[in-house]
Amino acid sequence: MNDYEIVIGLETHIELNTKTKIFCACKASSWNEAPNTNICPVCAGLPGVLPVLNREVVFKGARLAAAMHAEINPRSVFDRKNYFYPDLPKGYQITQFYEPIGKGGYVDLELADGGTRHVRINRLHLEEDAGKTKLEAGMRLLDYNRCGVPLVEMVTEPDLRSADEAAQYLTQLRQLLRWIGVSEADMEKGHLRCDANVSVRLAGSEKLGTKTEIKNVNSIDSVRQAINIEAKRQIEALEAGKKIESFTLDWDADTGKLRKMRSKETEADYRYFGEPDLLPVILTEAEVQGILTALPEMPLARKARFVSEYRLSAYDADILTSERNLSDYFEETVKTYGGEAKTVSNWIMNDLMRLMNSQGKDASGLLLRPQDLAEIIKLVDAGKVNVATAKTLLEKVETSGKKAAEIVTSEGLGLVSDEGLLRQKIEEVLAEAPGEVAAFKAGKESLVGWFLGQVMRKMGGKADPKRSREILLELLK
Repeated sequence: MNDYEIVIGLETHIELNTKTKIFCACKASSWNEAPNTNICPVCAGLPGVLPVLNREVVFKGARLAAAMHAEINPRSVFDRKNYFYPDLPKGYQITQFYEPIGKGGYVDLELADGGTRHVRINRLHLEEDAGKTKLEAGMRLLDYNRCGVPLVEMVTEPDLRSADEAAQYLTQLRQLLRWIGVSEADMEKGHLRCDANVSVRLAGSEKLGTKTEIKNVNSIDSVRQAINIEAKRQIEALEAGKKIESFTLDWDADTGKLRKMRSKETEADYRYFGEPDLLPVILTEAEVQGILTALPEMPLARKARFVSEYRLSAYDADILTSERNLSDYFEETVKTYGGEAKTVSNWIMNDLMRLMNSQGKDASGLLLRPQDLAEIIKLVDAGKVNVATAKTLLEKVETSGKKAAEIVTSEGLGLVSDEGLLRQKIEEVLAEAPGEVAAFKAGKESLVGWFLGQVMRKMGGKADPKRSREILLELLK
């Protein structure tokens, strides 16, 4: 049996999170709205209308190009891509072909084995979205709400070598899009859509095999599953002496199967020519430099810095940089706290993220600010509250908006350090447990933890554990 290598290129359509569409004033987002209620003569393609470019689309597209290490073209041009399909009301799509917003680019993937995969970007350009079709009761229903939504189409070179690498590419891309604030990148809502071009070839060969294109995959797991199924089919066909035909395939997530849609189009089929109703897009040198300067520290760079600067594990750093606002929250808390970064990391990963999930918020939406979390950790360090109380303070601060110290005082949540009261309660515990006292004095010193537990029970968990232990050992001698 021959050894085969899988070769994959991905085409992603990224919905930019602008308020309005690319060429008209209609809302860009129509999620959960009734079909055909968010359209106008421009995006519906009525005769005689003219497009007006949304400048914010240009800047967000250029921002993404810069984040992908691509060159921002100071001059880009829109073109017409001609094809006839029911969800394209004009009979053509306004896109960029000859002079796109970005040139080149790449992304370095972090692989499971610790290595990296350098994935080059072949194309990165702006365009408008088409509508949606839906099959229902034997009819093809059309919804034009999505027509004119601004997109960046980004196409990789055939540099990916497994379905897992394709999934990792999408995972890192989704993280990057949210990080730089150009897209919500929610695949379920169609903000990030992916088509996969898949071919196989003999291992060691430089010649690419015939590719097929997989469409309509709406989750990263589906991309992984669909690629594996198609690669297996192609390998089995080649081993049987059959030729691979260039088809477009439709992925059915419900059945987990692929079906042929049509033969794959070529660029010549689209008859591109310059869009006559739009002028070239010009970015000044100052605007390009402004976009480059405004780019934040990228996720992989921040992750590496968290490991080196804060001495965190790669696992902790990976979680803390999964979202930009979470990593910002961590750094601000560390700065305010002034103690060990690992302590802050533990509180965020174990308790703050649980609070975020229960509240349905991200870090930037919490009332509990980094200064509040730092204050709560300091209360624990100073012995003013125990860990259990501190965990409840997170939710109390979040729901009330009050400061942690204020809540501790008003609700009497602080640890009791009063010498007389502690001694009284400890003497009561010892008097009630003569057998355990005798066992301790006979050498079973591990019982000190049991005694402490009884003291805490008597005092509702508010006894100062350090001072309580000191008094216990004094009285047990």
